[in-house]
Amino acid sequence: MSRIGKKPVELPSGVSAAVSGQTIEVKGPKGTRSFTATDDVTLSVEDNVVKITPRGTSKRARQQWGMSRTMVANLIEGVTNGFKKELEIQGVGYRAQMQGNTLKLNLGYSHDVDFVAPEGVTITAPKQTEIVVEGIDQQLVGEVAAKIRDWRRPEPYKGKGIRYKGEFIFRKEGKKK
Repeated sequence: MSRIGKKPVELPSGVSAAVSGQTIEVKGPKGTRSFTATDDVTLSVEDNVVKITPRGTSKRARQQWGMSRTMVANLIEGVTNGFKKELEIQGVGYRAQMQGNTLKLNLGYSHDVDFVAPEGVTITAPKQTEIVVEGIDQQLVGEVAAKIRDWRRPEPYKGKGIRYKGEFIFRKEGKKK
């Protein structure tokens, strides 16, 4: 049995949820998000609580039970608080700045890298060595942060590159004479 799926998801004040068939739509102060569950689970809203129950005892139904509960919990978290990923840039001459909706990255290439923020995500650069990606869709925020990080991943010898805040980079010793 799913330990995660058993827990009902509570709706905080200011958040409403509506179920139509297999789709749940959650409205909150930051926006509206929806999720369509598979036919293996049943969604219901009762007394400001969203409950997910499996249809049957098959392995797939039990897998979808926990996954659907987590997706609904993430929808509610997104429309109330939002999601945030922080990146930091390390390296001499490496910097970032916002120009309108475009993030300009100077990462040691012969050209500047221009990254246009997709809709639903806001990118800010409070310092030249910090980037903050925020939005209500957890998957989209993580994907945008990963794409920015991919422009210059941290290397293990000097630690230069773009890393997540608090990320540990295993350092290697250089070549010996």
